[in-house]
Amino acid sequence: MSRRALAAGLSMATVLTAAAVPATADGLAVTFPAAKFPLGVPSVPTKTVTSVAPGIDLWDIKAGSATDGYTVTVLMPSGRDYGMQPTAEAKVAEVAATGETATMQQIVRPKVADAPSQTVYMVRVGLWKLEEKDKAAQTVKKLKDAGIKAKVDFLGDDGAKTTGPWDVKVVVIDARKFRGSYGATLGTSVAKRETVSAMAKAQGALAAVNGGFFNIHTAKNLRGEPVGISIVGGRLLSEAVPGRSAVVLKGRTARVTELKSTVTAIAGGQRLAVAGVNRASVAEELVLYTEEYGAKTPADNGTDVVLDAAGKVVGLRASGAAVAKGTQVLHGTGVAAEWLNANGTEGATIRIDTKVVDIRAGRALKLTPDLHVIGGNVGLVRNGHVKVMAKRDGHDSVNMILRRHPRTLLGTTKNGSLILATIDGRQPGVTVGASFIEAAQFMRWLGAKQAINLDGGGSTAMVVGSKLVNRPSDGRERGVGDALLVLPR
Repeated sequence: MSRRALAAGLSMATVLTAAAVPATADGLAVTFPAAKFPLGVPSVPTKTVTSVAPGIDLWDIKAGSATDGYTVTVLMPSGRDYGMQPTAEAKVAEVAATGETATMQQIVRPKVADAPSQTVYMVRVGLWKLEEKDKAAQTVKKLKDAGIKAKVDFLGDDGAKTTGPWDVKVVVIDARKFRGSYGATLGTSVAKRETVSAMAKAQGALAAVNGGFFNIHTAKNLRGEPVGISIVGGRLLSEAVPGRSAVVLKGRTARVTELKSTVTAIAGGQRLAVAGVNRASVAEELVLYTEEYGAKTPADNGTDVVLDAAGKVVGLRASGAAVAKGTQVLHGTGVAAEWLNANGTEGATIRIDTKVVDIRAGRALKLTPDLHVIGGNVGLVRNGHVKVMAKRDGHDSVNMILRRHPRTLLGTTKNGSLILATIDGRQPGVTVGASFIEAAQFMRWLGAKQAINLDGGGSTAMVVGSKLVNRPSDGRERGVGDALLVLPR
């Protein structure tokens, strides 16, 4: 590839828009679209289908071809791979001082439903074919030796025009034929991370995908804790991030919506808000721990009140102990500890009032044993239209909206059928993943009227039967916080 080609390619502004996507017939059985694959240059994909069980089909889709190569991206003082124009211009000059030629690339992160477009700049050096990655690495070393931080970057990850390729798996559950049920699981405990394969095997699932985000910024032994709502068997095991997308599962029905939750401890006429459920606590707050937690309460000189299933106080103790089966523990520090000490005398009753509200419907969910909820990441499709809600969910950066990553996607059709999809990525020459907008376009192509993005990246995993059917970008299956299960009964 010539330097002239490099200059032409890198000077072109990167702009993505939500292009029109062919729709399937409303209300009909779930049939795979005959239209061309909607990502990149429209092409006819290869498709193979396997019947998993009555009403459940697994589609293996491959599309596109590998034409992207590598470049070197110079990092900005912030550590990001993009910045404002003056910063980028300064980096171009720094690179020039080493004898290399840098190009400043304007990047337009496209507008989404809840965030305006954003223009930023990247500084790139060189362009190499797919098989020449080592040459790009040599340039990174040269720049590093000169005191300039840089990284090897695969151009297929950028979010600009690409030919792919894509490796996609889609499980379609036809509401008219499926006679099983849907469920959620956090595995053996909230705190522990487990693979989707292990969780699916333990429940005898016909199919499963990874669920929502989990907290990688907490203590290592607690990193299975969901970041967002989790309800398993009608029990709230993690509080909602208010307004964040989620999928509500009940029996063989699935519905995408937005939720909020409130938990209140009530003792006599005294009420205190419970700030969190089954997570690390911070000063001055009350946190509820259930028997599913699988770890000790915080050893922070706080107070624990142990309650039985009926809310009767069975013990007042120093914090830092396990939650016994059949009990739950209210933990507090500061003002919250004072409240517990005043109201947590043995034999007293502290009632835990839990409410989960469906914001779209404007009503509370009934926390029955057949109710399961998995928190989503970003809303993608609403009422049949591409509607990416990235800012609301804290993911409105260039990296999250524009760049391509592995994706785990969930959608529902007009007739109530469920679509689960994984788009593998971060595997140059094999599969490039998708941006948020591309993921929304893809789910719309499949016929989803509502769709959300679940956790992705190295967490993306789909299990059918006892087999992992996609190719995780880590090279192996990652332990995750929770999973969505398709069950035979």
